[in-house]
Amino acid sequence: MSTPTVTAPRQTLRAPEWVAREDAHRRRARELTAAHRERRARGERHAVEDFLFDYYSLRAGRLERWHPGGHVALDAGADPAAAERLDERAGWRWHRRLADGTVTADLAGFVADRRPALERLLTVLRATASRPAHLGCLGLHEWAMVYRQPEEERRHGLPLRLGAAGTDAVVESHPVRCSHFDAFRFFTRAARPVNRLQPSRENQPELEQPGCLHANMDLLRAALTLGPACPGDLLLDAFELARDIRVLDMRASPYDLTALGHRPVRIETAEGRAEYVAAQRAFSERARPLRDRLVGVAEGLGL
Repeated sequence: MSTPTVTAPRQTLRAPEWVAREDAHRRRARELTAAHRERRARGERHAVEDFLFDYYSLRAGRLERWHPGGHVALDAGADPAAAERLDERAGWRWHRRLADGTVTADLAGFVADRRPALERLLTVLRATASRPAHLGCLGLHEWAMVYRQPEEERRHGLPLRLGAAGTDAVVESHPVRCSHFDAFRFFTRAARPVNRLQPSRENQPELEQPGCLHANMDLLRAALTLGPACPGDLLLDAFELARDIRVLDMRASPYDLTALGHRPVRIETAEGRAEYVAAQRAFSERARPLRDRLVGVAEGLGL
């Protein structure tokens, strides 16, 4: 395994430019997480909107922390307030102060600590980007997660639109072809043999494909994994994409979300299937440039 060469940053951002960018990032992040933070303060939970925070073990404050990306140094100049911010940043994990007083990400230290996860991430991202999008899975993974499952065992305290028998009938009358391991692992025992694929953590690079809602949602996980190397705007773009995908994921699920203000995508009907495929295609196209950027960030680490 190669060790990344510690080189001088390729770009230096000076105050007030980076200060303005950091402030704008924090405002955008707080707007994106405002409802979640308010619910948390009240001790409330939302089955759709809080999922990303639970599933990715994500705190709202993590989104507020801005990184300029790898190979960028920040200079405070003669600005005392900016200098104070840099003093704090210099104490962050995987950051260092250079001889000229600027602060940059310690990419060598970051890669040394996280190399296996980063190498696997890059492998999966490259493999996914190399394939055409397969559409038409119809979000049946959510249906397979409750297939022949007793009500008391369901993860969400929401009613099923078609009832238990109607939900099971949809699974039994449509081909189930889920390629994403982190969705497949939540299938009920009865649903696992129904799936035409048997995804695992080991074969993820062979099966992951860019039409999969969960593969595109996981670009948020990729951005988080890349830590200080991932530019702040890319992290928040990935979060917004994952948030919007989650809404479709649940609208097309067997659950009745009308009480939460979401109209169902009725994948059990021809019209609903067409609606789902169109939305799935749009998310795949929206995800493509983000995935490409994430590949570039990972490659920039010298993996």
